[in-house]
Amino acid sequence: MRSDRASRPLKLAALGGLLFLHVPLLFVFLYAFTTEEKSYQFPPPGLTLKWFGVAFARQDIWDAITLSLKVAALATTVALVLGTLIAAALARRQFFGREAVSLLVILPIALPGIVTGIALRAAFNLMEIDYGLLTIILGHATFCIVVVYNNAVARFRRLSGSLVEASMDLGADGFQTFRYVILPNIATALLAGGMLAFALSFDEVIVTTFTAGQQSTLPIWMLSELVRPRQRPVTNVVAVFVILVTFLPILAAYYLTRDESQYK
Repeated sequence: MRSDRASRPLKLAALGGLLFLHVPLLFVFLYAFTTEEKSYQFPPPGLTLKWFGVAFARQDIWDAITLSLKVAALATTVALVLGTLIAAALARRQFFGREAVSLLVILPIALPGIVTGIALRAAFNLMEIDYGLLTIILGHATFCIVVVYNNAVARFRRLSGSLVEASMDLGADGFQTFRYVILPNIATALLAGGMLAFALSFDEVIVTTFTAGQQSTLPIWMLSELVRPRQRPVTNVVAVFVILVTFLPILAAYYLTRDESQYK
């Protein structure tokens, strides 16, 4: 008789994979409380909350956090608008070159970040655009659009065309149909895509390195602190903050998409 239960070796393999992925994160949390300032000792010589106060008092950290939140919010906004429009155009219409266009849309997230960064830097230099907030947002939007597009296009393909036709037959114009029929049906997909895009933008490093100029987002600040360590535990405190900021949107997006799929 066939059993639906997983075998013991498979369970052990799954447990090993989870430990491999998440045990390093536990060390990040642990070293945020260590009393040792210059090195990472295990076990830590002692535990303290001192470094949280030190981190909250440093203006350079708050400046980096503010910039990262601003970039993530604006890049996500751009991605929501453009990603939704692209998904609407490709999901409901058949035309020559449709698959090629779809491939071009998802290509930025498949390419190595360093390739995207070099390409963007060359483009900005060619257009003589000064490096700053705008260039970081444009760089992040390249891969944020893909995340929103993937969520939106899947939902558009499940949306019945008869709903749109019925709305038009009842006298609604295009804007009313989008607002009252299409948007409510794709809202959770857009919300999930937006949350994932925000999380990706908030902790992006490679593309930001090529597009930031003299600006320092939070991941760039953390990288510079690791290269030139000063109060090592402070970096771990900031890393704990990054983990929480990126984990919560991803968790919310997971439950949004999972709950939606249960009704399909």
